[in-house]
Amino acid sequence: MCLYHTEHADLALPIEDRYRGFLDELVRHGHLIQTGVPGVYGRGGTLEQVIERFDALVSARGAELAPEVMRFPPIFNRKHYEKIDHIRNFPDLMGSVHTFTGDDREHRDLLGKFDRAEDWSRDLAPTQVMMTPAICYPLYPTATGTLPPGGRRVDLQGFAFRHEPSADPARMQIFRMHEFVRLGTPAEALAHRDQWLELGQEIFRSVGLATERVIANDPFFGRGGKVQKAIQREQNLKYEFVVPICSEEKPTAIGSCNYHLDHFGAVFDIRTHDGAVAHSACVGFGLERVALALLATHGLDVGAWPREVRDVLALA
Repeated sequence: MCLYHTEHADLALPIEDRYRGFLDELVRHGHLIQTGVPGVYGRGGTLEQVIERFDALVSARGAELAPEVMRFPPIFNRKHYEKIDHIRNFPDLMGSVHTFTGDDREHRDLLGKFDRAEDWSRDLAPTQVMMTPAICYPLYPTATGTLPPGGRRVDLQGFAFRHEPSADPARMQIFRMHEFVRLGTPAEALAHRDQWLELGQEIFRSVGLATERVIANDPFFGRGGKVQKAIQREQNLKYEFVVPICSEEKPTAIGSCNYHLDHFGAVFDIRTHDGAVAHSACVGFGLERVALALLATHGLDVGAWPREVRDVLALA
C-alpha cells in the first residue's frame, strides 16, 4: 500500500494535483532537484543511495543466472536505430542528437538568430547518434551472427530517454533501467520471461513492495498503434509490475517483462545454433521509479524505513 497515497495525498484532488504534491514533497526532502524541465531532475544523495542499493540487489539476484555483463552509453548508432520500428511506433518519444556543422558565415547567421531569440535549432544537423530509447537496443546489433548452444543471457544497465514530459515525478524523460536479456530459441526466451515474472515479484516483495502483475502494452503511436496494442495484449507479450504511488486507480509500472518474438533476431540477423532466427525476451527494472515507490510506500525519511527493508538494501 502506498504510504503517500493513503496518508499524505488528498484523495479528493485530481490525480495531476496529487502528482504535483508528491513532487513538491520529494523536492522539499532533497530527493529530487528541479531543473526547470518537466521530467528532468537532479537526484539527491539519499535517493541516489537507494537507487544504487536496489540496483546492487538486482545485480546479485541476476548474477545467479550467470549472464554476460555489458554497459552501453545513452546514445545509440543512428543507422542501427533506423533498422528498428521505433520511429514508426513511437515518434513522439524519440530523441535525435543534432549539432552545428557549418562554416564561419553560417555561424554568424546562427548567432544572429540566437541573439534575436529566433529558432536557431533549425540550423543544426543530425549527428550519427540518437538518444537510446530502451537500453537493450544497442545490444542486438552486436549479436549479429550465430549464438552459442543455449543462447545468451546479458545483464544491462544504463540511461534511457523518452520525450514524455509529465507532472508525474515517476514519469521521467531520462531514467535508468536494469535489464536482463535472453537471446535464443522461442522456448528459451519464454522461459526467461516466465522465470523473471516470478523472480521480479520476489525481489519487489523483499523490499516491501506489493506489486501486481498485469498484462500491458507499449504506447504505440497513431491509428496503427491501436492494432499494435491489441496484438501485444492478445499475445501476452508484455507484463508490467505495478504498484500505487500517488493513485490506486492508476498504479505505476516499476518493472516489466517483454517477449519480442523474433523481431530483433530478424532485423539484426541473429541466429540460434541450429540456424533459426533467434527470439528474445527481457525483464527491466525502472531504478528511479522503484526508488520513488519505496519512498511512497515506506516514507520520505529513509532512516525510518522498516529494519527488514533497510537490511535487504544494506542501508545503514
